Amino acid sequence: MNNQFDVIVFGATSFVGQLLCQYLVDRFNDNDQERLNWAIAGRSQAKLAKLKQKLQQPELPVLLADAADETALKALCQQTRVIVSTVGPYALYGESLVKTCAESGTDYCDLTGEVQWIRQMLDRYEETARNSGARIVHCSGFDSIPSDMGVYFTQKKAREVLGSFCSDISMRVKAARGGISGGTLASMTNLTREAANNPALRRQLANPYLLCPENEGLKARQEVVKTPTYDSGFGAWLAPFIMAGINSRVVLRSNALAEYPYGRDFRYSEAMLMGAGFKGRLRSNVVVAGLGLFMLAMMIKPTRWFMERFVLPKPGEGPSPKVQKTGFYDIRFLGKTADGQEIRTRVVGQGDPGYGSTARMLGQVAAGLALDFHDNRQKSSKAGGFWTTSTLFGDRLIERLEKDAEVKFEVVD
Repeated sequence: MNNQFDVIVFGATSFVGQLLCQYLVDRFNDNDQERLNWAIAGRSQAKLAKLKQKLQQPELPVLLADAADETALKALCQQTRVIVSTVGPYALYGESLVKTCAESGTDYCDLTGEVQWIRQMLDRYEETARNSGARIVHCSGFDSIPSDMGVYFTQKKAREVLGSFCSDISMRVKAARGGISGGTLASMTNLTREAANNPALRRQLANPYLLCPENEGLKARQEVVKTPTYDSGFGAWLAPFIMAGINSRVVLRSNALAEYPYGRDFRYSEAMLMGAGFKGRLRSNVVVAGLGLFMLAMMIKPTRWFMERFVLPKPGEGPSPKVQKTGFYDIRFLGKTADGQEIRTRVVGQGDPGYGSTARMLGQVAAGLALDFHDNRQKSSKAGGFWTTSTLFGDRLIERLEKDAEVKFEVVD
């Protein structure tokens, strides 16, 4: 490789891709301490040219490649240290790039939340990535950085303050505001379609240890909030959190990759806080009913077609600039040690969770891959393979997110 570029953004004209590119311009183009030499890539010359104009970056390099063209993807890998992909649904369009990066030793990150696809990539390319030195990092956005890094932060503080790691952590979404894009809905729709036609996949998706190394013998029962539930630890009613299915599996994989510092029986759960008393219970029931009706509609072919055609945003569409700017999230963690001690922390982010904030988080993961490891790659302690953000970056990513991504990690009373 000649590593002409530090980073290539593949799928740059997607909704999140455009936000990511703007973030890279704002954060890394004129930064004397951390400067990235980067390029944009995709299949449409016209759309990429339009993006350059929008970014007001006439010198920004443009590379052409289709997600299914392995020859073109190999050419991208030969020119860069890192490829960051925003091309989803990944289960439909993502495999060739992961394969090519794993084979060529090119570092890679994305923002997928498609747990079934990640399992397939692990099965097919994990050994290849280990051999080539490629570091593959899925789930580098709102799925699943606040959860994964939040647990990492909570456990670090528990060890410092309480003297031991927590054996049980509950993550609760206290508040969040933001929109949803057509690309995210396309990924959710594709997973729903696959699960509806595949009983084996439905059983696979029910496994909380789906992303952990196989044959580890992990049997601790994990709490899954599916119905209105009262949480005495937070003094509030709960409703399901739609991202818990991917986030919890990433957190459990982190524990496994780190060789179980939190214990083989570590328990982790996620849910949304609905409030206390009668109003909280009512709100919880309403949310559970609404989610149930939505999932039912997406499982049935005629109603899914109607929703996709007339109700839901299309790929390339997403929340308005105002929603992106005014969005936020406040996520709380309650950790308990085996001897009954407790610690509470929170992760707070500014900007729409899935888009404004995700673009910044994804940009920092890409920058971390490009700048934090490659100066002395042969001596890096982080070898090739499929990593989670906490196991690959640890404290360094928290530093990056707090400094330049408007994400804060705090211990709370």
